[in-house]
Amino acid sequence: MLQLVLFIILIVSTYFIGSAIEKSHYKSIGHRELKTILIPAVTAREVIREDRTIENSALVYGSAVISIDYFKRISAALKNFFGGEISAYETVLDRARKEAVLRMKEKVPTADIIINTRIETSTIGRTGRRNAIACAEVLAYGTAITYKGSVEKKIQQDLRLRKNNKTSFND
Repeated sequence: MLQLVLFIILIVSTYFIGSAIEKSHYKSIGHRELKTILIPAVTAREVIREDRTIENSALVYGSAVISIDYFKRISAALKNFFGGEISAYETVLDRARKEAVLRMKEKVPTADIIINTRIETSTIGRTGRRNAIACAEVLAYGTAITYKGSVEKKIQQDLRLRKNNKTSFND
C-alpha cells in the first residue's frame, strides 16, 4: 500500500513540476523570440538579393536537448498501448525545435537572413527494456547572410521594434 501511495505522489508531483518547468520554458522562448524576430530563417536557397552586396556569410547552427518528465512518459506509454496521438512527445519536440532555432539565430544577431535552414531530430538515451524515448535532440542549421551596410540599419530597426512593442527584453 505504501508503494502505491508513493507512486501516486511521484506521478502527481512530476505532473505539476513538469508543467511548471514547461510553462516557464515557453515563456522564456517567447521573450527571446521577440529579440530575433527581425532575422528570418527560411528554407529557400535562392533568396539572396542581387541588388545588395554580401558582407559576410557563415554556417550557423543551434542545438537543444529536451527531456521528457516521468508523468509524460507514463501517459505516452498508455497512449502507445491503446493507440492514438501521443501529444506528450509533441510538446517536447516543439520546445526543442523552437529552442534550437532560437539558439541558431542568437549566434548571428547582425545577420539579415538565414537561408537554407534545415532541422534534424534524433533521440537520445533509449531505455533498453521498452525502447522509450528519454530525450529528444533537435539541430537547426543554415547559412547566415549579412549585407553591406545592414548592421547600422539592423540597430535602428531593433530600437524601433523595442520602442513600438514597449517590451522589456531583460525580463
